[in-house]
Amino acid sequence: MSENAPLIVWFRRDLRLSDHPALAAACKTGRPVIPLFIHDNQSDALGAAPKFRLGLALACLGDTLKEKGSRLILRRGDALDVLRDVIEQTGAGAVYWSRLYDPAAIDRDTKVKDALKEDGVEACSFAGHLMFEPWTVETKTGGFYKVFTPYWKSVRGRDVAEPLATPSEIRAPEDWPDSDVLDDWQMDAEMQRGRDVVRPYVRLGEAAAQARLGSFIADIVDGYDESRDMPGEDGTSGLSENLSLGEISPAHCWHAGQRAMQEGKRGAETFLKELAWREFAYHLMYHTPRILDQNWREEWQAFPWNEDERCAEVLAWKQGRTGMPFVDAAMRELQVTGRMHNRGRMIVASYLTKHLMCHWRIGQKWFEEHLIDWDPANNAMGWQWAAGSGPDATPFFRIFNPETQLDRFDKGRNYTRRWIAEGREKPSEDALEYFDAIPRRWGRRPDDDYPDPIVDLSEGRARALDAYRNRDF
Repeated sequence: MSENAPLIVWFRRDLRLSDHPALAAACKTGRPVIPLFIHDNQSDALGAAPKFRLGLALACLGDTLKEKGSRLILRRGDALDVLRDVIEQTGAGAVYWSRLYDPAAIDRDTKVKDALKEDGVEACSFAGHLMFEPWTVETKTGGFYKVFTPYWKSVRGRDVAEPLATPSEIRAPEDWPDSDVLDDWQMDAEMQRGRDVVRPYVRLGEAAAQARLGSFIADIVDGYDESRDMPGEDGTSGLSENLSLGEISPAHCWHAGQRAMQEGKRGAETFLKELAWREFAYHLMYHTPRILDQNWREEWQAFPWNEDERCAEVLAWKQGRTGMPFVDAAMRELQVTGRMHNRGRMIVASYLTKHLMCHWRIGQKWFEEHLIDWDPANNAMGWQWAAGSGPDATPFFRIFNPETQLDRFDKGRNYTRRWIAEGREKPSEDALEYFDAIPRRWGRRPDDDYPDPIVDLSEGRARALDAYRNRDF
């Protein structure tokens, strides 16, 4: 490769400059670097909220690169076709990227790597989205882990490399290739009027992610064991949004958690476990990709879940109108912020799959459309964990009661007051924003009556347990 032949760094879900092995390796060569993002069919297939959040992240990354004297090139089309076109236009001799682990990305990247090598172009992939790549963690018998606790025991003592610094220089090419204009992609179009409601809740970009981690370690992690379950408190890191698009690396979070644990902060090990849970989700997705769209436990294929996405009960669940305040508050938080507290996610998932006996795929798809922190592995494993059909799942007969859960985790009703407007003389601004975010066709108003429960909790629980006991597997 000529000393001045540029290298392309193909950005995907790694939208940062620090602790970026592919970018660091490219810069280390001393050659010009062309940062590139390709809007291919995989990013085009994202749901409304993840696509909206990706568009914001790309704009932010572009601004960050400008500050370094570089720029982000944007192209739309088939990944291999785009790469070949940029290579032809610039004379680039190599393409570097960070590995992804879902089956569609693996298939695309394998084809790209093989084709580029046949073209005589260097193609190198690097770690970075995970700390423990799936094929590097094995049981004593050589298989993959199916239960989290032994997985955690296997990885918790592993060395994780210190985060790489931001490159001091990203050498620009003499001539830049053509670039699309981000606004022309209209990545926020599918959000419709919800876009302006959700936007203020976004903590965008690498600098915001680093600040978020710093505040969490300084002010929250010590009490994290308890606070993470309290949806009415600011008791979590909030970093899932940034980790999902790689605005911060998991290794950066891991080392911050390790330092906090060494300082005696009580909740630090629990935070590390949560990071490992994310890794475990990818471990399972890589080894058993069926987790994304099929019951991981194959015997659950015969379970009699309702699969009618248009039935009245599912519509009430989606709208946050089930008559169960904990469920409804969580579903409204999702509409307004693009996120949902983890305790809320467990409650709404249990309620849909057990009290309403609806298939977990219905909920998974709803989250795919509405979460700004959507992650393919975490979303799939989370839903199957709650439903009972997945690896390391909560037993199906463990059915969360939304009323007792509310009494336990929202005693002062701060969470439900924040998100539910009906029946209140002076609803909170957050509760009122829900009516600005939802589709007009729903016809909902703050002065509507709050609904009666759509299902009696005892009857719903009994129906679910009866189906479980009489299952045909």
